[in-house]
Amino acid sequence: MAGRVVLHYFNGRGKMESIRWLLTVAEVEFDEVFLTTRAQYEKLLSDGALMFQQVPLVEIDGMKLIQTKAILKYIADKHNLYGKDLKDRVMIDMYSEGLMDLMELIMVLPFTQDVKSKLDNLESKARERYLPVFEKALAGPVYLVGGKLSLADVLLVESTLMLEEKFPAILSGFPNVKAFQGRMVQIPAIKRFLQPGSKRKPQPDDNYVKTVMEVTIFPLSLP
Repeated sequence: MAGRVVLHYFNGRGKMESIRWLLTVAEVEFDEVFLTTRAQYEKLLSDGALMFQQVPLVEIDGMKLIQTKAILKYIADKHNLYGKDLKDRVMIDMYSEGLMDLMELIMVLPFTQDVKSKLDNLESKARERYLPVFEKALAGPVYLVGGKLSLADVLLVESTLMLEEKFPAILSGFPNVKAFQGRMVQIPAIKRFLQPGSKRKPQPDDNYVKTVMEVTIFPLSLP
């Protein structure tokens, strides 16, 4: 247990799932502590572990890190998935933050009453705002930035798989993105992660939503 990365979150995807993906690609083993009761959450608060009273929380290298973007950047930088220089990193950040905005539209779906309008908005923005950017960026290059695997690539394959769960044919008009996805899922660590029994979480169900709502004081910001 000593020295292992520990993730504190719900037993579901949410904002922790991208962190699980990145650790998997970096081939870093991790343990998980699932929040199932309000008492667990309040203990983290009373211990001062949650700077802004929110999870995800990741214990790594003797630190307790919060804020998803900060955690992802730390892991990516540590494991050579964050470009070779400042210009690479800012491009990785731009792509990554756009993809996180896209995935946020998916994460809120189980918590909304107006699912159809949210799905319509998601599909429209995915087709018109997000996927065209990556279709253009991948017209030739194997990876998004600097000719090597980065955080942005990991988030892109995660988000495309999430989109296909909602709209199975959505990548049909984006052949470069679909080809990229096909290459990425053949990476051994990702291939294992996509198999049953891995630490990848399924789509959120009613039990996941109920747990989030009961455990936290900011449920709507913690899908």
